[in-house]
Amino acid sequence: MAKKILIPVDFSEHSYKAITYACSLNKLVYHDFDLVHVLAGPDEQNLMDPKVGSAKSDMQKIVSELVKMDTELNVNVIFKEGNVYSEIKKLATNDEYDAIVMGTKGASGLNALLAGSNMYEVFENTRVPVLAVPLTDRKFRMNRVGLLCNYKDGEIDVLKQAIKLLGKDFELVLIHINTDNSDIKDLDSKFKTFIDRVIQETGIDDISYIIKNQAFFIQYKADVTQSIQSVIDDEQIDMLLVTKSKKGFFRKIIEENVVRKMAHEIKIPKFFAKL
Repeated sequence: MAKKILIPVDFSEHSYKAITYACSLNKLVYHDFDLVHVLAGPDEQNLMDPKVGSAKSDMQKIVSELVKMDTELNVNVIFKEGNVYSEIKKLATNDEYDAIVMGTKGASGLNALLAGSNMYEVFENTRVPVLAVPLTDRKFRMNRVGLLCNYKDGEIDVLKQAIKLLGKDFELVLIHINTDNSDIKDLDSKFKTFIDRVIQETGIDDISYIIKNQAFFIQYKADVTQSIQSVIDDEQIDMLLVTKSKKGFFRKIIEENVVRKMAHEIKIPKFFAKL
């Protein structure tokens, strides 16, 4: 049985970008698509709203285009009513989906999920990885995948989750932000041990690593997000993997209040792991 990708659709250009990106991913590892549109407001009143009929018509157009591009693609349409965050969370309660693929802006995109007090709860509690896709014009490629690395078990877990979408035909670039000014020889030793684990547990053996040292922060007055972006630009990273391990890097960026920056300022797709 094929695994599935859940794609929230609000008919914005951002959600269309997410759909297009998911189609490109499907050339790497096949998945069925569940497209979900969440209607806001009371049930009966909303069902009489002309916007409901328009949404169903627009969704059918999307399905027709997808099937035209890939006649073997299985596409299921889901309509829900209520809060975007709550309805997506309800759908993502089991192991049916390998990822939720979302645009980084739009009424039903990652922008909505990052709003207010639910920001941390979404990522910390979802049982499905979230792949945030920015609105960029760059051609799809999956040559180099970056993993924010602090040598933790959760970082290998996020890699295993990403493999379900990407396969293994890419170079893995481990990225360590050396905020505590650790000795480089010690970090090199940790990387050697960690890389051996990655090879053994995932089968990926095309691996390199980058250390962004404290001097960068001092010289350029950079924060963690800017440091990550500089690595992405220099190393031409195509996707960034972020773990949610409480002892891992995700906790650090949460505490530094840069999750919103991660979602909107880093202009490549970001794969946020499930617990």
